[in-house]
Amino acid sequence: MRTFVVLICSLSLALFHISSAQEPQGDRGKKKAAAAQHGAPQGAKPVGKPQPNRAGGPPPGTAGYGKAKGGAYPNQFNKSPQYGKVKGQGPNANKPGKAGKAKGEGQVANEPPNRPAELEKTKGVGKEKVKGQPGAAGQPGGPNPPAGGKPGKAGIAAGKPFKPQHFNVAKQPDTAKAPPVQFHQGRHIEGSEHWQSQQYAAFRNYHAEWHDEGWWHNHYGNNITFVFGVPYFFNAGYWCPAWGYSPNAYYAYDGPIYAYNHLPPDQVIANVQAALQEQGYYHGDVDGLIGPLTRAAIADYQRDHGLYETSAIDQPTLESLGMA
Repeated sequence: MRTFVVLICSLSLALFHISSAQEPQGDRGKKKAAAAQHGAPQGAKPVGKPQPNRAGGPPPGTAGYGKAKGGAYPNQFNKSPQYGKVKGQGPNANKPGKAGKAKGEGQVANEPPNRPAELEKTKGVGKEKVKGQPGAAGQPGGPNPPAGGKPGKAGIAAGKPFKPQHFNVAKQPDTAKAPPVQFHQGRHIEGSEHWQSQQYAAFRNYHAEWHDEGWWHNHYGNNITFVFGVPYFFNAGYWCPAWGYSPNAYYAYDGPIYAYNHLPPDQVIANVQAALQEQGYYHGDVDGLIGPLTRAAIADYQRDHGLYETSAIDQPTLESLGMA
């Protein structure tokens, strides 16, 4: 009986060794790997040298262990498998494309967004066209009128040269348009004390005098002329009324009249009236009388040209009119 049991055990051992020898090597590896996944029994010693587990890779002993194609390296933890420069993506994926000058637009790079595309110079804008040039201070046409004068339109150019003419004026004055002035002994020209230029000396020095015919002839001789039947005497470049020469003489103005081009007083006045008509200041008749309408036109012209408002025919006014 004992012998039978021994034979049975020996036969079992022999069959076990035969089956173990015929088992495939791959199955052994799988069993070892399975055993490793389930963990070794408590207290068991690890078999072989442990291998470091690389992040993102399979555990040691499994298929594909090692550097996988396209796999991560130790310093590339938690990066996606498709990490790398992808067409149309990357670190600058959200960066706007290169700003360039669009076709038909004039906006230059780096300009503010609200700036007009192109700054175009407006037609007619730029250097303003100024009529005339302002004169120096204290000069005709200058920014500061002379003392005693009124500010006018500085910078208006004087009229073109005016050629003297002869006008056929009436032989008898129209006293309705130019009423006669009254004589006042020793009368001076009002405001003339403020007219500082030597060209106004005749106005500063003028004073009305009453003398008889003999006195005037003794003092002025041939420098006396008659206009509308009344006498004027010539003194310092001006014609002045000879009060008393004819006691009933008619004068429309009591003061000096510049002797333009050696013309008699009526022709001087007529030429001034014509010149003022050309420039739009005088709208009356050319009658050779320096009445209220003519004097007002002269004053307007003088004010607009920065001259003393003498309301009279003086040398600076005639020079401005192009007559002297």
